[in-house]
Amino acid sequence: MSRGTNQKFKFTYLMKVMLEKTDDDHALTMPQIMDELEKYDVTAERKSIYADFADMTEKFGIEIIKEQIGRETYYHVGSREFELAEVKLLVDAIQSSKFITQTKSKDLIGKIKGFVSEYQGKNLQRQVFIDDRVKTMNESVFYNVDEVYTAINENKKIKFKYYKWDINKKLVARHNGEWFVLSPWGLTWVDENYYMIAYDEWDGKVKSYRVDKMMRISITDEKRTGQKEFKEYDMANISKATFGMYGGPKKKVKIQFENSMCGVFLDRFGKDIIFRPVDENHSEFYVDVNISRHFFGWLFGMGSKVKLVGPDEVVDQLREYVAEYMKSMK
Repeated sequence: MSRGTNQKFKFTYLMKVMLEKTDDDHALTMPQIMDELEKYDVTAERKSIYADFADMTEKFGIEIIKEQIGRETYYHVGSREFELAEVKLLVDAIQSSKFITQTKSKDLIGKIKGFVSEYQGKNLQRQVFIDDRVKTMNESVFYNVDEVYTAINENKKIKFKYYKWDINKKLVARHNGEWFVLSPWGLTWVDENYYMIAYDEWDGKVKSYRVDKMMRISITDEKRTGQKEFKEYDMANISKATFGMYGGPKKKVKIQFENSMCGVFLDRFGKDIIFRPVDENHSEFYVDVNISRHFFGWLFGMGSKVKLVGPDEVVDQLREYVAEYMKSMK
């Protein structure tokens, strides 16, 4: 048997063949494996392939399973670095992320398909669809994230232009196009959007900024400030206390609800909240939240099964919010 011109890549091509052409439902015989290698101008004997299979398992964690079916012996990849269920989970996360653009979503999903066999990839592609949910239109979001992390690692401030949508569906710069110069301290993913958490030295506050609305980011030579303020900022509980990432004074509120609604609050605030019975069908709990119109809207949207009962000043604010809303309906 004459040697192929790509013999030095035999192991690489063999691993490629097994990963792409086999899975739990698809296997190859040894002659078929050798035929696939010949497509890459690689020749191999059975003994050398057996040895390579052993190296794949021991050194790379790619399990090659041997199975006898009738008179034929078949080989396929068992365990992989990413199993099909894990890849589907990644795909679902990409599709549900508003901060990832349509184009980048399709690009990432195409790359992720490389973690499974070509057969699994085809089935995965049939399940993949990017629907009409609102997705960001800022293609630079990934580079923004990278730039923010670089600034954090280098302990530097960043400057950028911050944008918002106008009635004509165009992005327009906030603050008349002035530069925002801030000290970035972290990134968080809340309500399907990516936010930068940064210290505004001029205002003396830690604030959040939508990453997909940040443009023309650059790292400055200035050192970051606000370390003390950021340490006091509760990143771990920000998604629980803040609604829509709109800030407001933090208050401990008391909420009463029909017991059938308990799951809503466990999903939102976690299992650390303590429910106290009010009567046979109702309970109540205390929780710290940032008081804002978005919080009131969230409560209002749950209807009569949920009631804000304290403190009095926050209840009064809710009444004013509802009255203002009803007035606008006339």
